[in-house]
Amino acid sequence: MTTGVATLPTTSTAPTTRQVWTRTRGIVLAVVLVLAGAVAIAVIRSDTRHGDLDPRSADQSGSRAVAELLADRGVDTRVVTTLAEARAAAGRDTTLLVAVPDLLTPHQQTQLRASTARSGGRTVLVAAGSPSVERLAPGVTADPATSLRSTLAPHCTLTAARRAGSADTGGIRYTTTHLDADSCYPSQRLATLLRVPAASGGGDTVVLGAPDILLNDRLDEQGNASLALQLLGSRPHLVWYLPSLSDATATDTGDQKSLFDLLPSGWLWGTLQLFIAAALAAFWRARRLGPLVPEKLPVAIRASETVEGRARLYRKASARDRAATALRSTARTRLAPLVGVPVSQAHAPEALLPALSAHLHGDGQALHALLFGPPPGDDAALIALTDQLDALEREVRRP
Repeated sequence: MTTGVATLPTTSTAPTTRQVWTRTRGIVLAVVLVLAGAVAIAVIRSDTRHGDLDPRSADQSGSRAVAELLADRGVDTRVVTTLAEARAAAGRDTTLLVAVPDLLTPHQQTQLRASTARSGGRTVLVAAGSPSVERLAPGVTADPATSLRSTLAPHCTLTAARRAGSADTGGIRYTTTHLDADSCYPSQRLATLLRVPAASGGGDTVVLGAPDILLNDRLDEQGNASLALQLLGSRPHLVWYLPSLSDATATDTGDQKSLFDLLPSGWLWGTLQLFIAAALAAFWRARRLGPLVPEKLPVAIRASETVEGRARLYRKASARDRAATALRSTARTRLAPLVGVPVSQAHAPEALLPALSAHLHGDGQALHALLFGPPPGDDAALIALTDQLDALEREVRRP
């Protein structure tokens, strides 16, 4: 069997490596260019765009510097983006900083206040406007007019403010009904920094009118660094709460927006460009317009040629296991009707082998190894298996 197959000329119609490369090099080049452009844009944007007041950001508007200074003093900083994480983090040994309180919905503000009121820790509200400050720090009111000056003197008895001295506070100004509150850094007699002690539990709430003392580019000016470290470093743990759209507790504000409204414009334009490129590639690879036309084969291929072609493929791939499986399966299918076994059970050893043993009065184990055994280890064993299957079929057919 294998001798005749080995001498036949190759008739493979599979495309060569060079043909495949010629057909696909345009698509590969386009994909590489798109990926390279995407990586370049991502690198550029990653170096230039970061979140404001983010302790992981080294931008001018980030707060990485203060986080590193706090780490040097043994205060660990953890960033959270959901209300559930912020509420769970509130505790006696934790300072919870709310970066943008005005982004929280009224329901979120109420829930956050319920968790921090008696936690015993410190809550720092950065530039909280009205009415967010009224929910997060009851008894404190934000003045509509902001401070015109950013560098102010403390003018209060709060130890942290007196040690820091003048700082870039300014921003929103506050009034309070709490008699025991510390009103610091006044601008036109209204405080831009308030510390309100909690009614119970030993905690407090600090309301900061502007984020300047936390920013990287302002931290080394005036007493900003000293004030920031004292306000945020009074507890061993600092939880930095950055409200996020991924928070499931955010309620609908009544402004219905679709998914496309929430996606940045860059993603929409990029998707459109990719769609146009895919359409052009499909048009280029189509090669013809109109429906497919069926054609008859020019010649009839003999069954023997098909068998020889498949045998060549098996030999080229060293697929002796597949060849042996095909030979055994065909032999079992032909043997089963000869010994009274239905074709549907021809491949079940428990049905075929007893019938063959009874017909031939032979060894059942030898028949099992021949019809259901492991694949041959080399070409010689495959040829021997073929001869044995032929001999078995002749023996069964013999009267």
